[in-house]
Amino acid sequence: MTGLSVETLAAAAPEPITSAGNGQLGIAVLLGIAVIVLLITRLKMHAFLALTVGSLALGSFAGAPLNKTIASFTAGLGATVAGVGVLIALGAILGKLLADSGGADEIVDTILARAKGRSMPWAMVLIASVIGLPLFFEVGIVLLIPVVLLVAKRGNHSLMRIGIPALAGLSVMHGLIPPHPGPLVAVDALHANLGVTLALGVLVAVPTVIIAGPLFSRYAARWVDIPAPEHMVPARPSQGAAHRPRFGATVFTVLLPVVLMLVKALADIVVNDPANAVQKVTDVAGSPLIALLSAVLVGMFTLGRAAGFTRERLSSTVEKSLAPIAGILLIVGAGGGFKQTLIDAGVGQMIMDLSKSWSIPALLLAWLIAVAIRLATGSATVATISAAGLVAPLAAGMSTTETALLVLAIGSGSLFFSHVNDAGFWLVKEYFGMSVGQTVKTWSVMETVISVVGLGSVLLLSLVL
Repeated sequence: MTGLSVETLAAAAPEPITSAGNGQLGIAVLLGIAVIVLLITRLKMHAFLALTVGSLALGSFAGAPLNKTIASFTAGLGATVAGVGVLIALGAILGKLLADSGGADEIVDTILARAKGRSMPWAMVLIASVIGLPLFFEVGIVLLIPVVLLVAKRGNHSLMRIGIPALAGLSVMHGLIPPHPGPLVAVDALHANLGVTLALGVLVAVPTVIIAGPLFSRYAARWVDIPAPEHMVPARPSQGAAHRPRFGATVFTVLLPVVLMLVKALADIVVNDPANAVQKVTDVAGSPLIALLSAVLVGMFTLGRAAGFTRERLSSTVEKSLAPIAGILLIVGAGGGFKQTLIDAGVGQMIMDLSKSWSIPALLLAWLIAVAIRLATGSATVATISAAGLVAPLAAGMSTTETALLVLAIGSGSLFFSHVNDAGFWLVKEYFGMSVGQTVKTWSVMETVISVVGLGSVLLLSLVL
């Protein structure tokens, strides 16, 4: 793994906002994170406020002037929202179009019509992975839960045999694949190539979702053998709709931004000539903003118009898609502010010193940091943002491939062992009608499998690439 010397980093880094030594700075980091954890878990404070207070606490514990701490936080917040805010908004619009038009239901029904018996878990993981590309995790759960419960009930399947593959597909997409908020923020913080990260993310996601989904579900079904709770089957979004988009058009729309970004990454590797006309075109078409914007504009016709939406209905759908992401944008922005406060306080140099003395590979270090923050806060997004800020200096001397793998290591760590401080834990528990113990045996263990297999895949790729 390519590294960066301490001397080179010191020369390139801006002047820290504090003169604290590594000892005081290390204590300040731990206390700052502890403040965030306590505010979120004990006082149930919103993550945006907790991250803001935690950033100010970190600066104070490190001995930094308050005005400089505030400047670092606001600069990081602004830069993060500027970098990923529009992409999150476009992803939310595409996801809302997919759900409201019935496009998601069309994908589900088409695949399930061709799946029988033992192939059903594999069908569910495929559905969840495709649906999970443009949808936030919580939205994907709400969308797929009715399908999971109906399939389990009508086919007399174990609920875990059907539900775990669906949850695995959604969770892997959420943690590893852009344009989800966590991976996007990590890409932005580490200055990674989005196309390369996406391509490698797909390589990591395939074995991860297979092992944590259909394969693990066999054991989960033995540990927790429960029927589908009938009272939890809600109406599907497109139930009673006169028209639904066609399967081919829906899949094309969902995969369009992914294909455009992958084509750009491929052109960067094969052509590798900024003056080449082909690469100029792919650089524009494959940029995240243009790729997602293209999918949204295409989706207005292939999804909205195909479902019979009027112009007013399309406008209403777009408007309704943006309101729920306000909290996400604020959390992401505050996380970026916390990350910048860490960097400006000189934590990056401290991490470089520690990683050099401990001889811990950067990928493993990034994963461990993300795991620790995930266990403490319960938020995969907070874990990703904070870990990316802590290990950002390690990426300065890395190649494009190595930086992308660092992003994926952080993403894998951010999914480790979801438990009672994670909103997703309770969402799954209530929808599936499980006890806390049953949820730990299934959902929590599945998340851990995803995290560990994801890390293993990343480490294997680092040896090959």
